[in-house]
Amino acid sequence: MKHILCCLLLLSAYGLRASAQENSSYILHTIEKGQSLYSIASMYGVSQADIVRLNPGSDDKIYIGRTLRIPNTGGATFHTIAQGETLYRLTQQYGTTAEAICKANPGLSAGNFRIGQVILIPAGGKKEETKPAADKPEASAIPGPVEPKCREMHKVKRRETVFSISREYGITEEELIAANPEIKDKTKLKRGTLLCIPYPTARQEATQQPEHIPTDSELFQANEKKAERFKTIKAAIVLPFYNVAKNEAARMIEYYEGFLMAVDSLKRTGTSIDLYTYNSGGENASLELLLAKPEMKQMDIIFGPLYQKHIKPLADFAKKNDIRLVIPFTSKDNTVFRNPSIYQINTPQSYLYSEVYDHFTRQFAQANIIFIEATDGAKEKADFIKGLKEELRGKGIATKTISEDATSASMGAVLASGRENVFIPTSGSNLTLIKILPQLTLLVREQPEQSIHLFGYPEWQTYTKDHLDAFFELDTYFYSSFYTNNLLSTAVNFTRRYQQWYGKDMDERYPRFGMLGFDTGYFFLKGLSAYGSEFEKDIQQLDLVPIQTGFKFQRVNNWGGFINRKVFFVHFTKNFELMKLDFD
Repeated sequence: MKHILCCLLLLSAYGLRASAQENSSYILHTIEKGQSLYSIASMYGVSQADIVRLNPGSDDKIYIGRTLRIPNTGGATFHTIAQGETLYRLTQQYGTTAEAICKANPGLSAGNFRIGQVILIPAGGKKEETKPAADKPEASAIPGPVEPKCREMHKVKRRETVFSISREYGITEEELIAANPEIKDKTKLKRGTLLCIPYPTARQEATQQPEHIPTDSELFQANEKKAERFKTIKAAIVLPFYNVAKNEAARMIEYYEGFLMAVDSLKRTGTSIDLYTYNSGGENASLELLLAKPEMKQMDIIFGPLYQKHIKPLADFAKKNDIRLVIPFTSKDNTVFRNPSIYQINTPQSYLYSEVYDHFTRQFAQANIIFIEATDGAKEKADFIKGLKEELRGKGIATKTISEDATSASMGAVLASGRENVFIPTSGSNLTLIKILPQLTLLVREQPEQSIHLFGYPEWQTYTKDHLDAFFELDTYFYSSFYTNNLLSTAVNFTRRYQQWYGKDMDERYPRFGMLGFDTGYFFLKGLSAYGSEFEKDIQQLDLVPIQTGFKFQRVNNWGGFINRKVFFVHFTKNFELMKLDFD
């Protein structure tokens, strides 16, 4: 029995060692609301295929709360906080400082330093300085016992690397290589080779524990940036104003014109702003000369660019010089997931859809949902419809499907009496609206006792004039992250002022770039004026009512930037009221 027990203990120890080695090759990421495989891969600088390889089936479906294995590629180092770990303990483990960890993870705080949080471990972090050692007494002539260099020997197994072995034993790669100078390739070690596992330098230096080990709160508080107010806000706009297509230049000029109106409004309240405006040129133009201008490093905030090719060089510059970068246009760039300086106005698709699903299922929790299968433009909404159906199914909300050619009688057959009935076309195109609106309108008139709604998409703003009466009669909703009611005083006053300033009307397309320029300029410049360097900390307290664009910023992770998660539901009521439903 003793022999069997010993064998079991040995097997258990081997299993734990194997498990520790396996875990060193990946980190654990818990999926949060809005995250997609694309956004998660972007956060960690790996490919989606790499994630799928470790998590079979994740390419088909991922869901909030699921834990994914993310390959630790050996580039940037990430760490998933485990039970009992503290910030001080991590500084000892990785041979870095609390200041360096806080700087690499601006989204990290004492409040969210908890189990499961993933943080970026800064490269080349310096160890905490130690006090000079006291003069040592003269060495004894009698030699003491020889201290072993290696605490144990490790036999290299298949697929092990310097990185995985160093993580297994809690030492750095440099310490392992120093103890084994014969190592030539960090990623390829010969199976069966015996390696010396040294005592960790950090632990050798810290054999004498400090009298007081600082708490997480103390370390975070000690590394908070000193609050600073801006006497004069230095802001730059980097957009293509000439040497580009006429249409693009016109829209950029309109954005700039709205921005100037915001600056004027703020200056009238006593805010001091120095505005620098630069032409970025065409899509293939270089920003090198522009970014070399000495005043650029002094900016507090930069707005732009338009083209995706210009985002990386501008974002890298902003990060290096600790400057906020507001990207007003594209939502398809992934730089925001790894750059803490970025504010992305247009919400990435997965986050936008997640917000819409959440609001929809709360607004229509007991409704009868009917999808209208469209032929024109259905591919563009395929991801939205697929995700919405999964969300409804997960919450036990049944759905039905009809063709876009269905008659009012066929539509009536799928109604549920005593409940709200929501029709959702699978396309946002105007052609689809032209096909379905007559029969839906006829259905409402034939069955006035039924509660019927139409639900759709942001681009319906463009077609509102053509279908306004039908939208009211069908009690229509559509979602959008930008919207303005042209009948409200704020929109009317702005439009009138714009016409007075520039002697022209704004472009009719949505979003209106003049209003976008005003909203983004006013929001960020007002925030910097009010909160100074603590803008990020107090951003949720900035209570402004924008003309068109909603703002609800949230960091994507501890080391990344901010995305805008604001979504409205625009409601055309049967009482001919136009309402914007604002969700917190």
